[in-house]
Amino acid sequence: MNSSTSPASTASTRLERDIARIEIALPDPHRELAQDQEFFLVRRPAGWREVRMHDYPAIFAIPGLYEKVVYELFECRSPQVIAEMVAKAWDDLDQPRDRARVLDLGAGNGCVAEALAKIGAENFTGIDLHPEAAAAAERDRPGLYREFLVGDLLALPPQLEARWANLEVDLLTCVAALGFDDIPPEVFRRALSRVRTGGLVAFTLKRDFTKEGEESGFAALLCSLVERGTLDVIERRTYVHRKATSGDPLHYVAWVARVKHQER
Repeated sequence: MNSSTSPASTASTRLERDIARIEIALPDPHRELAQDQEFFLVRRPAGWREVRMHDYPAIFAIPGLYEKVVYELFECRSPQVIAEMVAKAWDDLDQPRDRARVLDLGAGNGCVAEALAKIGAENFTGIDLHPEAAAAAERDRPGLYREFLVGDLLALPPQLEARWANLEVDLLTCVAALGFDDIPPEVFRRALSRVRTGGLVAFTLKRDFTKEGEESGFAALLCSLVERGTLDVIERRTYVHRKATSGDPLHYVAWVARVKHQER
């Protein structure tokens, strides 16, 4: 089959058309909104509809909406930043990219896996709490994931628990999904347990969540993992994740670390 008519190519073209057709309206930029309270309006056949930025099931249900808002309007850079950092780490450690088994935690519709595929990664397992994410990933990026698990890592049904217990990966990614009401520290820690010793973890976290005494629990968890020698930080980078609805920059911190030993 010619690459121009492959399922992935067809889906990419369709996604581009979906993005171009979407009409968005933003709230008053002077209105003060916490990041997890941000919203926008999208025009639907029945009229304008308000959608919260963190209402992922609603966003993924509309083809192209996530890309339109997060990447086109708010200029999200996180997948590219993580891909650059992971590529450098793999090269520095002389680890082959095409054989790396990647676990994409909070996978959404596959934007992070797609960025990693562009630098040579091929073997992706996705996991997300929302079935709408799995459906959107296959709709927008068909065949990207070899497997996509849907469920809460702290309460997996027996059939998924058995598959999870046998999973071992070379890289865990979790991009723009930690904190707020999305992925708590306990879920991140459980996902980390699937990374082989010597493997990598690459993740991003809102800068405010890295400060001592913050309430999300991630600062304490990361400090503990480093102090106990579980993780060896290879690179840490502060960058602009995306713009807020106000137009102000949202600063995040990206990490790439090597798993020195496992705590299963």
